[in-house]
Amino acid sequence: MSKPKPEPVQQVKQRRDGALRALVDGVPYARFLGIQFDRRGDELTATLPFDDKLIGNPMLPALHGGATSAFLEVTAIIELSWAFLWEDIEAGRIDLDQLDPESLPRLPKTIDFTVDFLRSGLPRDAYARARVNRSGRRYASVHVEAWQDNRSKLFAQATGHFLMPPRESDG
Repeated sequence: MSKPKPEPVQQVKQRRDGALRALVDGVPYARFLGIQFDRRGDELTATLPFDDKLIGNPMLPALHGGATSAFLEVTAIIELSWAFLWEDIEAGRIDLDQLDPESLPRLPKTIDFTVDFLRSGLPRDAYARARVNRSGRRYASVHVEAWQDNRSKLFAQATGHFLMPPRESDG
């Protein structure tokens, strides 16, 4: 017997991107703000495309602190959720062809979220990446950094703690 032919890489990528899109679409506020995610393997970069509705101080002009905070928090939550979803996809516990909003994992709940505003957010696109510092069965800690034109010049960063939803693999 010969082994089945491996699936074309492009099809696998499209299904993974579809799973990520479904995850992000499950957060209505992310849709409202226009937050998008770019995936390279299991690494995510969030983008907050500039929109006039995001301006908090028109005199500067500067991004609203609430929009910046929401961008960072959504980035942290999606990163945490994607880490588990990715693990389940890779282990074959989730069939990407059968993935729908009801089969997506529940999102982590924010316990606390502290934002450091390092400089004014300019009226242009913003980017963010989250790093999971600790993730256990019940609790996770995440650090998020946001920048605009230059990755080394952050305009905001945050640390959040989250209550993790129960997983089917927990028994």
